[in-house]
Amino acid sequence: MPARCKFNLFLEQTHSPYTFVSAGFQATWAQAMGQWPHYGGGTQGWAKRSGATLADTESRRFIQTYALSTILHQDPRYFSSGKRALIARVWYSTTRVVVTKNDNGNGTFNTSEFLGALLSSALQNAYYPRHDRTFGDTMNRFGSALSSDAITDLLREFTPDMKRLFRKHATKKILQIEEKLPIPPEDKP
Repeated sequence: MPARCKFNLFLEQTHSPYTFVSAGFQATWAQAMGQWPHYGGGTQGWAKRSGATLADTESRRFIQTYALSTILHQDPRYFSSGKRALIARVWYSTTRVVVTKNDNGNGTFNTSEFLGALLSSALQNAYYPRHDRTFGDTMNRFGSALSSDAITDLLREFTPDMKRLFRKHATKKILQIEEKLPIPPEDKP
């Protein structure tokens, strides 16, 4: 995958509505759980959390999807397993955090994932409240980033199946609404 295509993939993910919905959800969850109490409460606190979660997502995507995958010649895309057994598919999808394809299509250690999660977790110390900038906090963010990416890969593996199942039982009105929704960049052919 050429560097230009990796950059275009990053750009498509950046302005996807799903990116902003996800950041809003994460900010709402963080506020409800009392995460980053130094950001305060109310609308102002929520806006700070939204900005932080959006910055987290975008910096990690840039570092992993474009910068490191280009430098390390790794393919940042998720490829479905093609297996049929549930456990085999779950195992495959969750291990994509550790294993990826290089630009030649061969399996390799997902260095861009690990370094990207680590670098972006360290970068977050630039805008998180001072009390949340410890080594332990950085390592917690690193672990959370890897966990989040494993869950995302799991969803990428099974979302087509869930869509087929729901479409089978959906009314015409729901199918019409679904046709109007934007396609996430990672689901585009």
